[in-house]
Amino acid sequence: MKKLNDLILAGAKEGFSDLHITGNQPLVYRNNGLIQTDKSIQWTYQEIDSLVKDLLSPVHLQILRSRWSVDFAFTRQYVRVRINIFNTVQGLSLAIRLLPGAVPTIDMLNLHPSLYQMGELNAGLVLICGTTGCGKTTTIAAILEEINRSRSAHIITIEDPVEFRFVSKKSFIQQREVGAHVPTFRQGLLDVLREDPDVIVVGELREPETIRLTLSAAESGHLVIASIHAAQAEDAIYRICNSFPLEAQEEIRFQLASSLSWVVVQQLLYIERLRFRAPLLSILRGTQSVKGLIRENRLPQIENAMHTGKKDGMFTKERYLDEYLNLKKTFVLPSQSFRPAPESVRDAGYTSSLIGRGVHNILTTPDVSSQSERQEGEAKAMTPQKIFFQGISDSELDYVIDGNETLEDLIAQLDK
Repeated sequence: MKKLNDLILAGAKEGFSDLHITGNQPLVYRNNGLIQTDKSIQWTYQEIDSLVKDLLSPVHLQILRSRWSVDFAFTRQYVRVRINIFNTVQGLSLAIRLLPGAVPTIDMLNLHPSLYQMGELNAGLVLICGTTGCGKTTTIAAILEEINRSRSAHIITIEDPVEFRFVSKKSFIQQREVGAHVPTFRQGLLDVLREDPDVIVVGELREPETIRLTLSAAESGHLVIASIHAAQAEDAIYRICNSFPLEAQEEIRFQLASSLSWVVVQQLLYIERLRFRAPLLSILRGTQSVKGLIRENRLPQIENAMHTGKKDGMFTKERYLDEYLNLKKTFVLPSQSFRPAPESVRDAGYTSSLIGRGVHNILTTPDVSSQSERQEGEAKAMTPQKIFFQGISDSELDYVIDGNETLEDLIAQLDK
């Protein structure tokens, strides 16, 4: 663990965005978007297995065994990190994303100042898009911090996992992590409308039901900020609509058109004169003409609308590069935005005794069992069995999968 802690601190000081650890392989890291290696640092297969056991709670260990990968976030050496542990032909591997201890501002991220306008919205849907590792979560965090700093609002986030932790300022912020505080994005979105929110953040749009509930929340007068994997604004809209059966897509287009405010697509571009990466954006605004294109399913014309929408604050990537990045005189170094710093959140959190032995309770309870008890528990975790959240009845679950059931049994259960 000390070896990992020292590596995280050194990586943060050097400005690395990612670290990759695989058994009997040199350390791999990403610096300014480029993959590099350090042959002086290696872990054996056995050292990685031991490291993973030290890192994971009992519940995370069970998740790893059941789906062969697990996501979680924590703080080490004043650096907030997100870790994905996954299985490969070389055993377990760790992909570590380094995050700043404090939430950076929009200016610190070298983003276009028009993004401050998102903090003034009272309702609508904001989509932050891009590929994995392009900084979507960090951009959303900066927007939230602007709202938190500038106005009174109740902000509720549903994330997997919680990466940036916030201290409430003018706004009141409550963060929920999937698997720790809520079983699914779907359940979180069903809950959130009963919790008096002004701003709702959805960590990622993946499943159709999550998308439907997100659109409904935006339509009902809330500001909803969500991320989605897409390389272009048109792709993001296609992905949302095509997540549904053909007969439902017209309804979804109308919902999306009525609520859409912004679509921001982000990538990180290495700028030679700066010698570091800066966000390259394309920005689509939910004007009446854009909403009409979506309703009428004329999505191939979205790009043209961005070309002609300069007066409405729209940018294609080419124009953003020419008219903003190439003309911008001063930039904030990434090492300043992402430098190691103590987290502003000092509260370690609390688990109510009323929740019982639920997932969050297990996640925050130290493993003090004896070796024989742990071995017994590990053997039990490897046995196919029904998995329930304590305090949730069978009737409240969508479905329950038993490893001993046949396909016909599962279909019958789903049809009930």
